[in-house]
Amino acid sequence: MDYLLFSLFVIGINLMFVNSTTDQRPLIVPLHLSLHNSIVHRQLDDLRRHLQQSHLPNARMRLYDDLLTNGYYTTHLNIGTPPQKFALIVDTGSTVTYVPCSNCQRCGKHQDPRFQPKLSSTYKSLKCNPDCNCDNDGKNCIYERRYAEMSSSSGVLAEDIISFGNDSELAPQSAVFGCEIVETGDLYSQRADGIMGLGRGRLSVVDQLVEKGSISDSFSLCYGGMDVGGGAMILGGISPPRDMVFAHSDPFRSPYYNIALEEIHVAGKPLKLSRKIFDGRHGTVLDSGTTYAYLPQQAFSAFKEAIMKEIHSLKPVVGPDPNFEDICFSGAGRDVSQLSKVFPKVDMVFSNGQKFSLSPENYLFRHTKVSGAYCLGIFKNADATTLLGGIVVRNTLVTYDRADNKIGFWKTNCSELWRRLHFSNVPPPGPTPTHAHTPANASASAPTPAHISNKSVEIPPSLAPDGLPLGAYRIGFITFEISISMKNSSTRPNFTELAVLIAHELEVDDSQVHLLNISSREDDYLVRWGIYPAESLDYISNTTALSIILHLREHHMQFPEKFGSYELVKWSTEPQVKPVGSVAQSLHIYGLYSG
Repeated sequence: MDYLLFSLFVIGINLMFVNSTTDQRPLIVPLHLSLHNSIVHRQLDDLRRHLQQSHLPNARMRLYDDLLTNGYYTTHLNIGTPPQKFALIVDTGSTVTYVPCSNCQRCGKHQDPRFQPKLSSTYKSLKCNPDCNCDNDGKNCIYERRYAEMSSSSGVLAEDIISFGNDSELAPQSAVFGCEIVETGDLYSQRADGIMGLGRGRLSVVDQLVEKGSISDSFSLCYGGMDVGGGAMILGGISPPRDMVFAHSDPFRSPYYNIALEEIHVAGKPLKLSRKIFDGRHGTVLDSGTTYAYLPQQAFSAFKEAIMKEIHSLKPVVGPDPNFEDICFSGAGRDVSQLSKVFPKVDMVFSNGQKFSLSPENYLFRHTKVSGAYCLGIFKNADATTLLGGIVVRNTLVTYDRADNKIGFWKTNCSELWRRLHFSNVPPPGPTPTHAHTPANASASAPTPAHISNKSVEIPPSLAPDGLPLGAYRIGFITFEISISMKNSSTRPNFTELAVLIAHELEVDDSQVHLLNISSREDDYLVRWGIYPAESLDYISNTTALSIILHLREHHMQFPEKFGSYELVKWSTEPQVKPVGSVAQSLHIYGLYSG
């Protein structure tokens, strides 16, 4: 969020909160996820046709982290010549993109090295001029941003080449960004390097690309569902799906992306509120950097009561964090696909009469300490503004059509959206086998074993080891061996630090990565690692396993230079000990690489 005019927001609602026509080119940036049914596939094929018909090239970048686990999504942006890579939080509430500078006086330890201006042949600092704020010496342009949770970033403004990865069809562009000198609060302590600002403002990445004529004045975000991360971000215009629901967005109302929300319905019944309740102060604001949703006090009370009237069979439980008065319920079970049988549907009704429906995953988050329990992800705002964070638009393609002053919503599986855009040669899905079985404690977005075994539907040929009956068992753990060469280094690798880096690169929790064995010869090491299920599970979902194997096989893991170079020697998956359904098999899947 930008500078914050938003004194309205309670502490912790910002993105940093954790625990919390002619040659106009779109940029598609993937957030990474999971999967499906035949209706979803038809919808996604329709969207892909729209993208093809618009003749707009697609550029794809992975998006890392997870909204509820980390409090944000990050994507990798390259700055400079040659490019220096940074993991930046995607934020529609911020208008400046910034990274830590090499001469930063107070910057925390982040996942990538600081930006080195002297190493970029295209770097130019912005000299003081009437259009910017200047430093005390009157030499350089500076910026400063303060956030609701009391963090801040300040530094100098500079211009350099930004690029979006090897898959980008949008050529590298010159852009202005911030080179941090001081950061405080969560900005100092977070793992992400900085912010990618997508908000309204001349320093925003979107505004700069639009002004250059590189993209049309629009972008889209698609976040993943409960228990999964990723999705896709599209910078530039797309032809919207036929059934996308639109709401008016007034660019003069506030510097933030707002929508004209008039009513909220719970279980088909409107909350007994004045329609003006959602029009207070900045109105109803969408912010990709905010985790949860916040309603004005009166609206929150009515929403809470309406939800509680519809869930008589559930038992109230204390929330996972004693520092917060979360409203939680147990007894709903772990299967996300079944939540709609227990929790009511919620509808947002816009001023044009169009209605956007929310499923339970759009207003609930999973209790981290009680199995089968969920908590409201909608909270009371101390201000009159209604703030809708990422939870409300999980598994929803949100199009920010700035040219036509409207924002569109389209329910879809965001992981599958990315998959279908990325693998354009993936054939249409076949019929779902009638014997497909979804484990009671599996995520709704995770594919059933029957889905995984249909290689023509879900798995690109390079990912599907021939002849493997994956539908017969659950994956207990994954092992892999890598050879590390530490030439010209007098130090032994810090394998504890490397384990954390592997977890981040494979998008799993640190606790899931185990060092199994090390053998060494002079400066070379052969290291065996194990990836185990998350603490609350006893197996790894096929979706997660395939994602891990993809990262391994295509050598997507990237480590700091101090770890030398590495090669993947082999990987394997081991089945869960107990059988699934009536099939009890002991299978071993492996991949072997020449050293």
